[in-house]
Amino acid sequence: MDGNTPTQDTSTSYRVLARKYRPSTFDDLIGQEPMVRTLTNAFSSGRIAQAWMLTGVRGVGKTSTARILARALNYAIEGEVDAPTIDLARPGDHCEAIMQGRHVDVIEMDAASHTSIDDIRDLTDAARYTPVSARYKVYIIDEVHMLSKAAFNGLLKTLEEPPPHVKFIFATTEIRKVPVTVLSRCQRFDLRRIDVPVLIDFLKGIAAKEEVEVDDEAFRLIARAGEGSARDSLSILDQAIAHGAGEVTGVAVRDMLGLADRGRVIDLFEHVLSGQVGAALTELKAQYDIGADPSVVLADLADFTHLVTRMKFTAEAADDPSITEAERSKATEFSQTLSVRVLSRAWQIMLKGISEVRDAPKPLPAADMVLVRLCHAADLPTPDEALKALKDQASAPTGNPPLAAPTQSSPDRPQALSVLETTSVQPMPVAVEPSPPLAQSEPAMELNSLTDIVALASSRRDPKLKFDLERYVRPIAFEPGRIEIALTDGAPATVAGDLGKKLTEWTDRRWIVSVNRDGGGETLHEIQEAAKQQAFSTARADPLVADILSQFPGAEIVAVRSIETGGDDAEETNDDVDIGPTGALGSEQEN
Repeated sequence: MDGNTPTQDTSTSYRVLARKYRPSTFDDLIGQEPMVRTLTNAFSSGRIAQAWMLTGVRGVGKTSTARILARALNYAIEGEVDAPTIDLARPGDHCEAIMQGRHVDVIEMDAASHTSIDDIRDLTDAARYTPVSARYKVYIIDEVHMLSKAAFNGLLKTLEEPPPHVKFIFATTEIRKVPVTVLSRCQRFDLRRIDVPVLIDFLKGIAAKEEVEVDDEAFRLIARAGEGSARDSLSILDQAIAHGAGEVTGVAVRDMLGLADRGRVIDLFEHVLSGQVGAALTELKAQYDIGADPSVVLADLADFTHLVTRMKFTAEAADDPSITEAERSKATEFSQTLSVRVLSRAWQIMLKGISEVRDAPKPLPAADMVLVRLCHAADLPTPDEALKALKDQASAPTGNPPLAAPTQSSPDRPQALSVLETTSVQPMPVAVEPSPPLAQSEPAMELNSLTDIVALASSRRDPKLKFDLERYVRPIAFEPGRIEIALTDGAPATVAGDLGKKLTEWTDRRWIVSVNRDGGGETLHEIQEAAKQQAFSTARADPLVADILSQFPGAEIVAVRSIETGGDDAEETNDDVDIGPTGALGSEQEN
């Protein structure tokens, strides 16, 4: 370049878009219509508060709103306007200095660097003096939640009864950290996140003023990445203009932000919900190779899952201008075929996986494992489907069904996403895993009661299980493949598990034993004892037995047995009573 050619130092004259297009009037504030309406009515009626609390996420305009409010309080045009107003179309005497943050009567304080009671003491001492040139002395305290407890306490009295020439405006992103004693002395305004359609229109206006060509996909990506913040969106647009040398495209924005192609995210969604592990891992690696951040890919995957879920319940989700036509059509298709249970399970896995990937030393392997988890979950039944499958197995005809038979896919799942259901989930309180069948298994036998099971245990020479079943088990419900029982006090903890395991081994079919704390009939031992006592009572009432007992003092009935005698035409049953004296052998009397 010729040394005589005049040059301009663009590095010092250029202002970033977030500062260049900072709002200076209430009309410039976007997305905050409720607050603007309230302030308009308050200024019109003269009901102007003494303190305001502005809260919201970063970049929604808290500090800008505070300056505009200070400008409205001190608005004046010599000889024309001398009262607070929100009509700020014409610059007033103090407007420029206030908006640039250099007015002597509008004091801006950063609470993050002025947190002590000494700073607040200086503020309250200076508040007693009238403003130098403006109508009000306005204190704007940004990030007010950073003040110490002593500083908040020192501010309370002045905040509750400020001098008539003092106004306070507080701004914070952490409203819950502000003491309620301070909040109760302020009018609170919650500045909302700016909706994506509003942000897109705002960015289009800025691009037109800057004479920059930006395609619609780039606007959508920037507005979505801005997350409701005008400042963040303008910063991304500023960066995109520099990245694209004056021409901003969706591809350039995606590469700049490390975002994945939305179409490829949809492909990845279909891979994981159809259980295609290999295809899912290959797709993630391909996106990673072109610069996509694994955590961002998972976040986009979660966003698409959320979109599909919303479309199941509201048609308004399809009208979102931030989504592409491909996303809209695919999400509509998935919403008609995928169940809410499947989508909710995938959402939970993704939500946990995103934090894991962000904290992992190697994000790509961590993301791979999340996708494997998602694909594996696609092959699992939901709890209600597993329960239905177990009930169907329990009510099936006797035979030798497989231990884990696949069930039909839910009708609300897509045909493309074939899901192999298994019955690996045990919904009962006590679930027993089946043991492998014996090499020489017998045909399945019919078991219809607890008595049948005790008899089977006796034939299998398992005295311990037989004793436990007789002494500790109260039957509640009994059907092939499923038993519901209650246990008596002192029952071994393993009795239900042992019962299910033995029955599965002996019958070569799946048995599920569930334990209920309440209910149940009498144990077999209690039934036997009751029958024995009844037999003793009947024996004592017999005249012959009673005469024998009276003839032999000290004798007692020690056993009552039933003896069956066969005949040609009839069968007769007689009682056999064993009577013996104490300490002596009993004598047998047969009736």
